[in-house]
Amino acid sequence: MQQSSLLDGKVAVISGAASLRGIGMATARLFAEHGATIAILDLDGKAASEAAALIGPSHRGYVCNVTDRAGCQTAIDQVVAELGGVDVLINNAGITQPVKTLDIDPESWDRILDVNLRGVLYLSQAAIPAMKRRGGGAIACMSSVSAQRGGGILGGPHYSAAKAGVLGLAKAMAREFGPDNIRVNCVTPGLIQTDINAGKISDDKRVEILAGIPLNRLGDPRDVAGAFLFLASPLSSYITGAVIDVNGGMLIHG
Repeated sequence: MQQSSLLDGKVAVISGAASLRGIGMATARLFAEHGATIAILDLDGKAASEAAALIGPSHRGYVCNVTDRAGCQTAIDQVVAELGGVDVLINNAGITQPVKTLDIDPESWDRILDVNLRGVLYLSQAAIPAMKRRGGGAIACMSSVSAQRGGGILGGPHYSAAKAGVLGLAKAMAREFGPDNIRVNCVTPGLIQTDINAGKISDDKRVEILAGIPLNRLGDPRDVAGAFLFLASPLSSYITGAVIDVNGGMLIHG
């Protein structure tokens, strides 16, 4: 069977992708399978470089704190200098915290909002001019089912607020940059099996969760990677400002 090359010749930047069992790394691997050259961005530059090397010698890893505007610009400048440009940006970096409303302190609020929401803005601001120089591009942002249903399984209300903010920000960018042939969309995963939630869900809770998922399983990182591939590729060339649910039916809209 001939190998598909939906992203042949494209340079894809993926933030928060150094964790080997995370959604970012699954996306990087899938994109590489479809012909993209990958730039992995992560707080840990060494881990980012090592993760990129596992995919293949043509891929690169860079240190990047998405809450640092200058750092985002430096990382994108390095990608452009070494790989030639930016065609795809996956705003994947994020953190969560399982606390209730009355337990959210100012520091926690700032930390969750900064990484999950401010980081999307800063990295997009750095990448969009590079995309304009290429004649267009695709941005896909990581939101969450938590943003749509008012809470998830592990994240607190501030996480829901940040991920809801991502939806609004992405839709606004989609309107603004559509004339530049830059598409901006979001993915809203349900509960995905990654290191973030490993060991945090009891067997009884797992049974309860599965009872509310029509597909009767938790998600795999590659499930989300597939949605990102669709949004990054020409298959979605007339889609912008959209939200793709990847939750096994946990939330079905009316």
